[in-house]
Amino acid sequence: MSSIRNDHEVARDLATEAGQQLLRLRDRHGFEEPDVLRTLGDRLSHEFLFSALGRLRPSDAVLSEEGVDDPARLSARRVWIIDPLDGTREFAEAGRGDWAVHVALWENGDLVAGAVSLPAQGSTLSTVDPPWLPEERPADQRLRITTSRTRPPEFVQRLATRLGAEVVPMGSAGAKICAVLLGIADIYLHAGGQYEWDSAAPVAVARAAGLHASRIDGSKLTYNETDPSLPDILVCRPELSSMLLASIRNVADLDSAGPHAGG
Repeated sequence: MSSIRNDHEVARDLATEAGQQLLRLRDRHGFEEPDVLRTLGDRLSHEFLFSALGRLRPSDAVLSEEGVDDPARLSARRVWIIDPLDGTREFAEAGRGDWAVHVALWENGDLVAGAVSLPAQGSTLSTVDPPWLPEERPADQRLRITTSRTRPPEFVQRLATRLGAEVVPMGSAGAKICAVLLGIADIYLHAGGQYEWDSAAPVAVARAAGLHASRIDGSKLTYNETDPSLPDILVCRPELSSMLLASIRNVADLDSAGPHAGG
């Protein structure tokens, strides 16, 4: 079994196990102290993933939302990019399943493996066995754009109005990209500020499944940068990408506020 295959499995297995630990924490702690639950969840998952990667891949660097950023990663050949708990708000709300655990591997300039665990939904999507895209959507079906449920960028609503699209609010970025992978939505669009760990793992899976993933100007998403900020992203079915990129440019040209305003 090749080392690349093993990396795919490491991402899948660690994301899945971290998710199971978070479910057990939820059950033990309950939801009466949501701020405490969020803090405990972030810490539990980060410590598990950081320790496991240190054991399984001791020579690799790690970039984690919850960890101290070690500049040594910038000269490393392999860097694991993890979001131990994506969607902390939803994690601490009873009945919500739109939160996730992200584990991705960047190697020599690009993402090569990734997994997104959706623990409350009982699934993990990964590059071990990327999901099949649903059949091509009917041409007369209304487009569905998934975006933040708590901080929806105003630009997304303006674009949705232009396209006559339905806006589907959702929590975690990973859950939103998985919604596109599973045919629940057609488009994930964000222009209000993010970081590499918000998208690395879901983008790795999305690309492996054949989805389009880019910045909203069509340029490449890049990871393991000095500044981990990655402020905007478009993930969509491939047949929609050219139309959407053109529509985004048109809305930006017509709107003096620009795509990053609001939200």
